[in-house]
Amino acid sequence: MRNLRNIQQSSFTLECTTAPDAPITASTWDISTDSLICAFGPSEDEGLVELTRLTSTGESALITSWVGGTSDKILSLHHLADSSSTCIIFARGDIVLVREDHAVEVEIVGSVPDGISAAAWSPDEEILAITTVSRTLTLMSREFEPIEEVTFCTEDLKASRHVSVGWGKAETQFQGKHAKAQSLRDPTVPEKIDKGKLSPHDDGTTLITWRGDGSYLAISAIENQERRMIRVYSREGQLDSVSEPVDGFESPLSWRPVGNLIAGIQRLPNRVDVIFFERNGLRHGQFALKTGARVASTDLNVESMIWNGDSTVLAVCLQDRVQLWSTGNYHWYLKQELELPSGVDRCALSWHPEKPLKFALTTSTMVNINTFIWYTATGTSTPPNDSGIVGVVDGDKLKITPMRVANIPPPMSLCEADLEATPVDIAISPSGTRIVALRQVGVDLISWSFKPIIDPHVVRKVATVASPESFRQVCFVGENTVFLLGNNKNGRSILRILSLGSSGSMEQDELRVLQSSSICTFLSAGDGEALLLQEQNGNVVRYNVANKTESPICKLPVVCPWMEVTAVEGQIIVFGLSHGGRLYANERLLASSCTSFSVTDAHLIYTTSQHVISFIHLTPNIHDLEIPPDEVSSDERRRNVERGSRLVCVMPSTFSLVLQMPRGNLETIYPRALVLAGVRRSIEARNYKTAFLACRNNRVDLNLIHDYAPKQFLECIELLVHQLKKIEYIDLFLSQLREEDVTKTMYRETLVMDGAPALELGKDVTSGNKVNGICNAFIDNLSKKHISKNIQNIITAHVCKSPPDHESALNLIATLKGKEIYEQAITHICFLCDVNKLYDTSLGIYDLGVALMVAQQAQKDPREYLPFLQSLQEMDELRRRFTIDDRLGRFSKALKSLHEMGPNAFEETRRYAKQKELYTETLGLYRYEQECLMVIMQDYATFLFAVSRFREAGYAYEFLGELDLAIESYQNAGLWQECLFVATQAQISLEAMDMLSSAVADNLYDNKDYKNAATVYLEYRNDVKEAAKALCKGCHFGDAMRVVTLKSKPELLEDVVDPALMEIFGSTSEMLAECKGQLTAQTSRIVELRQKNLSDPLAYFDGITEADAPDNISLAPTNASTSASLFTRYTGNTMGTALTGESRKTSKNRRKDERKRARGKKGSIYEEEYLINSIRRLMERIDSVRGDTERLIKAMFRRHMRDNAAAIQKQFQELLLQLEGCVKIVFVLETNASQVQMTGAQATEGRSSQSLHATPIITQFDGLSLL
Repeated sequence: MRNLRNIQQSSFTLECTTAPDAPITASTWDISTDSLICAFGPSEDEGLVELTRLTSTGESALITSWVGGTSDKILSLHHLADSSSTCIIFARGDIVLVREDHAVEVEIVGSVPDGISAAAWSPDEEILAITTVSRTLTLMSREFEPIEEVTFCTEDLKASRHVSVGWGKAETQFQGKHAKAQSLRDPTVPEKIDKGKLSPHDDGTTLITWRGDGSYLAISAIENQERRMIRVYSREGQLDSVSEPVDGFESPLSWRPVGNLIAGIQRLPNRVDVIFFERNGLRHGQFALKTGARVASTDLNVESMIWNGDSTVLAVCLQDRVQLWSTGNYHWYLKQELELPSGVDRCALSWHPEKPLKFALTTSTMVNINTFIWYTATGTSTPPNDSGIVGVVDGDKLKITPMRVANIPPPMSLCEADLEATPVDIAISPSGTRIVALRQVGVDLISWSFKPIIDPHVVRKVATVASPESFRQVCFVGENTVFLLGNNKNGRSILRILSLGSSGSMEQDELRVLQSSSICTFLSAGDGEALLLQEQNGNVVRYNVANKTESPICKLPVVCPWMEVTAVEGQIIVFGLSHGGRLYANERLLASSCTSFSVTDAHLIYTTSQHVISFIHLTPNIHDLEIPPDEVSSDERRRNVERGSRLVCVMPSTFSLVLQMPRGNLETIYPRALVLAGVRRSIEARNYKTAFLACRNNRVDLNLIHDYAPKQFLECIELLVHQLKKIEYIDLFLSQLREEDVTKTMYRETLVMDGAPALELGKDVTSGNKVNGICNAFIDNLSKKHISKNIQNIITAHVCKSPPDHESALNLIATLKGKEIYEQAITHICFLCDVNKLYDTSLGIYDLGVALMVAQQAQKDPREYLPFLQSLQEMDELRRRFTIDDRLGRFSKALKSLHEMGPNAFEETRRYAKQKELYTETLGLYRYEQECLMVIMQDYATFLFAVSRFREAGYAYEFLGELDLAIESYQNAGLWQECLFVATQAQISLEAMDMLSSAVADNLYDNKDYKNAATVYLEYRNDVKEAAKALCKGCHFGDAMRVVTLKSKPELLEDVVDPALMEIFGSTSEMLAECKGQLTAQTSRIVELRQKNLSDPLAYFDGITEADAPDNISLAPTNASTSASLFTRYTGNTMGTALTGESRKTSKNRRKDERKRARGKKGSIYEEEYLINSIRRLMERIDSVRGDTERLIKAMFRRHMRDNAAAIQKQFQELLLQLEGCVKIVFVLETNASQVQMTGAQATEGRSSQSLHATPIITQFDGLSLL
């Protein structure tokens, strides 16, 4: 879909300084200075040879000259840039080297006495291949030392045995079963076997061409004056293959640099073909040459063929013109045709080695340097004319396709316009109905239409072009004004303005000379009044057509042959793409490695060599243009495309763009950025139908229609219903609703201006339940005016609520009985819902008619539901409700129906309550009927006691006055106060009270509730000694001393309190000593492990010690490795699962790892975690005994045990100091290590749990200052 456009054309006249009449005989590029070296002479009468350097500015400088032999010919002129020397090879056998290091030196480095027939340097300039007149091939090194010498012989014909399997022939294609009966020809046998007959136009020359990588070379030569054949040699001089015989095969030959094809010429009786060979010598396709006469000519004389550097263009040099051919989708296009001036009988073409589309065309006295670019001729991308019109040049035919209407892959097209010659450039008008084709001799106007389709009508030569002016580019400004860009005879840039009438007639023709020189490209400024011109230095100026004035716009950092312009809020932004793939917005660099771009009213769209297409929202300030992030999946502004894809055209009206793949096929995509931008703009304009259809067609979540502007949406529900109209559209929208706000998740707004969203259309006003709010709004709106027409939508709104409101929908349907839409409504709700649940709900509204209809629509077996419905019909109302509710599991409602049946149904109600355990509901129903209430309460108490809910059972029995059962329940529940209170109230015997109090006290003591146990001993058993023992056991020494003195038993101080103090003192001292030892050992072990981690992490994590392992070998596992690596051992994932982020462990393996972690085996990866958690538990244990220790110290001091109190206090304080040091060593460092080392995917099972805990805080222990 791309054409060639000329962006720079320079013509220079060169004369030989020593022999003015000497012609230019050869030329080559000097890539170090980007200049052209031309050679003059020798001729038949003059042996003078002169080398001249021509710069890009047109300045010429003599390099050197010398006198050689007359009647000689230059076969090869090649410049060696790295040694600043030029090699000239003459037909008589001399090899001359011209060095330009300090002074120019001319040296004959070698000579072939027999004469040279052809010569060529390898692409890497390391090997020189020479064929001699004596039919030998000599390969020489860069120092001109012979490498290999090979003699051509007839035995070379045996090098290849050509076997064709008929690829591409009709016989090898599937043609159906009927073809089996036909006698098909063997596809391996060609229809005609060529003998290699020589062409009568063959000039008899030998030609050498190298493959692009320099591994092979091909030589075309005549064998025994009978046939022309190609020999393929390796760079070592080994014969690889020879070509198959081809009749009419001529001398031009060129090997495509990528290496897949060798191009040659075959002359047939009725045409001349460019044919292709593979390296093995077999034919591989062809195409016919054509000229502007639109017929194949047998008189064409092909002088040479040359591929450009990137293998995209094949230049065919004819006698009177040069043709540039390219291929796409297996079709060869004639893209440009450069006609030579009259009187010129020969020309030579030389491609620039580093700039693929730059070449020099030399004649005997002229040098013409042209630079082309690939570009796509498309129409406007501004709605509503964004039809995606693309024009493709193919010789004298212009292929036209509107992509919005017909996505026809090339080489086909919707229609073709016949021209008289290959156009130089084409332009499409803003409406797309006019196309201008610029030819070398004039301008053609093409008028056409695709709505309806009208064949193109060509008005030829609406304007003519005559020398010395030449034009190379054309563009539209408005619908009727055409501008031509070219150069005059002085090399100045000129503009030609053509005003066209509605019929295509010329109304105005004006020629202007521009102030700016060397214009690279131009285009319309978009306002219909001006042009934008880009100079070769990157300056972009605005040329006002009416005032003939030029004003600067910006300066691009480098020249950008691809340029587009847009105006955002009055600010002109120029986007340019350089040869190196750099995309600029004015002077700002936006992206590198860009391959194509396009601009719409809202976006800059570009593709990159990373096979990604990106979208940038346009803003007035170029520095506010936000480049999308690199993560493709996280942003609507980036998405992956097929490798090598390029933009063809963008059609914002349909939210689509067309990409062309490298081989030529097309693909239309609907990027999220274009779709969402169109949806948002439609919502802003309250055009909800357009937004809905865009979401529906492109599978965009319909919640966006509400979430983008919730307040506006709720205000415009009636407008939405009016626009959508179709019931199925409204149903589709309602069925897609969900609570998620898609503008914050899936479709976040990426256009941000001044730090805020571009537009605020109101906040959500649905009070936290979006779905129900929208459904209720639809129900309210439709129920008022459209209930008969949109009953289906109302039902859908009820069903789509969260949770679905089936009951309301069925109640609504029940009101439609007797109407035509009744059955339709039943059918619709059965389609939307689970019919089994719907059948139950229809029973739940107690409408048997609706239930019957639902059952019929659900296609239930009548034997299942009819008897049941008939039995319900025969019941009275309350019994029917009870039966339905019981069947549906609505037991509370069923219980209520039983209660409403009256006192006669009490026993049934009681049994039902017992069966369904509905005691609380039953108590509520009979709260005003005391007798029934007590019966139900008795049943409830029995149930509670049976299920071991003793606390509630005790309360129930106490309420019922059954105190014995209440005492038992309270005792089982551990409620000693309630138990003893009820026992006192029941006035049980003293013996029973004694046994009860003893059991309660012992139970409290066993449960370590020592203080309450002491209370029972003291108040209910009057046992002071046991009370004191219980208080001492709980470390309540102060209370114990108070009690024994209160009860006048001071002897218990020495008998009970003092021994208890010494016992607790011993156990506490032992516990503190144990904690101190554990803390010391575990802290030192953690320090040791961390030092090991720092010194040898691999051994620490992986358990591998490689003391002598070399440091220049990578130990990282490959993707194919399944062994445990540095992190997979720690996370528990294999390499594969570590890459995918998925864990495939079974629950058994996870439990096994948990057991390993809990054990914390020494030397394992879990040891450090286990030790840290152990210290945490130790701190918790010390905090738990802090209060008991403090009370112990105070009591011992009061009992004159000062030394013991001081010892225990000192021991506790020392332990706390040790803990503070441990926190600084263990936990602070551990937290830092977790933050540094365990980040991202590493913060998993290993240390994630411990890093979640805060650093422990050690509280100060004041103790007793008297000690």
